[in-house]
Amino acid sequence: MFDQDGAKLRSVAWNEIFPWLALFRLFRMAIDLRALLPAAAGVLLTVCGWSLLGLMFSDPDQPVGLMAEYQNNPLGAIAAAVPDRPGVVMPTGRFAVEGFAPTAWHASDPLFGSWGHLSRPLVDVFQPEASAGAVICIALCGLWGLAVWSLFGGMITRVAVVQLAADERVGFMAALRFAAAKWPAYFLAPLWPLLGIVLCAIGVFIPSLLANLNAGLVLVGLIWPLALALGFVMAMLMLGLLFGWPLMAATISAEGTDSFDALSRSYAYVFQRPLHYLFYAVVASLFGALGWLLVANFTALIVTMTHWAASWAVAEARMGTLAGSPGELGEIAGVGAGLIAFWVGCMKLLAVGFLYSYFFAAAACIYLLLRRNVDATEMDEVYQDADASEPAYGLPPIRTDEAGAPEISSQSPEDMPDSE
Repeated sequence: MFDQDGAKLRSVAWNEIFPWLALFRLFRMAIDLRALLPAAAGVLLTVCGWSLLGLMFSDPDQPVGLMAEYQNNPLGAIAAAVPDRPGVVMPTGRFAVEGFAPTAWHASDPLFGSWGHLSRPLVDVFQPEASAGAVICIALCGLWGLAVWSLFGGMITRVAVVQLAADERVGFMAALRFAAAKWPAYFLAPLWPLLGIVLCAIGVFIPSLLANLNAGLVLVGLIWPLALALGFVMAMLMLGLLFGWPLMAATISAEGTDSFDALSRSYAYVFQRPLHYLFYAVVASLFGALGWLLVANFTALIVTMTHWAASWAVAEARMGTLAGSPGELGEIAGVGAGLIAFWVGCMKLLAVGFLYSYFFAAAACIYLLLRRNVDATEMDEVYQDADASEPAYGLPPIRTDEAGAPEISSQSPEDMPDSE
């Protein structure tokens, strides 16, 4: 190809023509330990907290609450998402809520699977069939999950936005300091829409009390259009929150702003560019599904090869008992088998962390793409905070000569004598 001056066109900036190609950088960012370690820690803390809350609000003979199957062995239940042998794998999980049957969620990709997992408390808390105890349990589970991922999700999105925008690496401690400083904003951003929903619900609840009386029901029927208007507001708030909460964390990480700016931008991008949002999510989920297939199978291959090598030194019957029923080996040997299972579980936990590191990295990338579409802001514009560990450079010290004229001193500020 030639330009107007006859010079050859040596390259094409495909990222400028198709900005969404940045989505194909997500896998490399998601498998980075700076993203994997916070994601794995977030998964473990979330599940342990949900298990504890489920036990606190349940009958000992019939445990209920989110993640009921995690209550006995959280790490083992997480590790079950990754098989011991390579093959086609899909991350799975189960939620059980008092009052209605447990529902299983299946995800073939990290994006929609992680989104559905973390969004489940937001959906289940509005189930009319749930008892008061179940609603309290689900609400506390949602708050606990929000508190955990306000820190770890903030770290992952901070690392992702800086790498996507400036192609710079953010250190683990720098990301932790940023997320900790902005934790109140991360935590409060999704709560403001919920507060609006609660206020609208109260506006419907109070007049509806009159519906228990025959004459009051007539009055309620007259003002029902107002109730429907409040229901419309609640539906819009719920829809924007359900699809916009991942963008809120990315907004704070990219802009360094507060929860109100995160709320405003996320709702604007969701409702102004829904088709763009859907396109980016589908592309990211398809690519993420391939990434999860690779990560899960590679982890399973590590476990398989380790067991294969160990089987040459351990008797086949003992090796089978070790993998299947370690309790039959006795008390002392059972401790060793438990330690082996623990380390295998940690390896698989790190693999499951990929599901969430990819999810938050994808949220950061999709936010930058939607910001470019809506606000015409280039993707390389991102908030950069000063790292306290880096040396600060200022202007050289100024002194006056004998005539009183200012001049630049060659001495450091510490070596200069105090002027009278």
